[in-house]
Amino acid sequence: MNSQFIHTLFRHHQQAKHQVPASAICHLVEGVLHLLFPALADERFETVQELEEYAGSLQQNLMRVLSSMEQQLPMPAEEVAQQVMQHLPQIHQLLLLDADAIAAGDPAAQSVQEVIRTYPGFKAVAIHRMAHELYRLQVPLLPRVLSEYAHAQTGIDIHPGAQIGTHFCIDHGTGIVIGETCIIGDYVKLYQGVTLGALSVDKAMANIKRHPTIEHHVVIYAGATILGGNTAVGAYSTIGGNVWLTESVPAYSRVYHRPQINVRRSADPADVVNFSI
Repeated sequence: MNSQFIHTLFRHHQQAKHQVPASAICHLVEGVLHLLFPALADERFETVQELEEYAGSLQQNLMRVLSSMEQQLPMPAEEVAQQVMQHLPQIHQLLLLDADAIAAGDPAAQSVQEVIRTYPGFKAVAIHRMAHELYRLQVPLLPRVLSEYAHAQTGIDIHPGAQIGTHFCIDHGTGIVIGETCIIGDYVKLYQGVTLGALSVDKAMANIKRHPTIEHHVVIYAGATILGGNTAVGAYSTIGGNVWLTESVPAYSRVYHRPQINVRRSADPADVVNFSI
């Protein structure tokens, strides 16, 4: 590389030196998961005081991360950090309900603890619920950093702006995409490859609802695509695999895709040679 290019890169690095490293907020969220779920924790706490000190250190670390971007926050960094930590009991309760829903809905799940420790769907939703809290508090960029961290870890892409109800169940999960303005009710179950997206990616639509609404007790099977801000799937509906849906369906609907598949038996090959050794 020539000297001029090196100097240009150095100038860019100097301009970016006050930005929050992505690794800092991702490490912090992993620490919060360790706090909320002993099954995930590397630390073992012998006293309540040790646990309390650990929680306090997480809050201090969050405040330090937020302080580096305080001019972009709607309130002081310390207040944002306090609000996030104060909301952890509600997030914890929501995640326990999510884990219960996954364990109840997957015959392969042996226990809630197995879900918490090993299921990518649970981890993606856990990170989303924390990212959503930062998004709700108007913290810039960091919620997206977390959503992309979860995406890389699990293959599940949930925008931090998506509103998700209780008892949310993701089964397998690879390839799921949930857009920013999506609204998901309670007791919803999604299988792998589901897309809850927008009909258009026009930049002019940035501030309007462009992703679907999924009401309570809906099941959406693998590969289904549901698009559009005016599209609503009514409560207790089932959307079959590979369905492409761009219009609303009422409650208790059953929507299926019927592929044209022909299965024929080939003739037995006449020139098969059997060897015996």
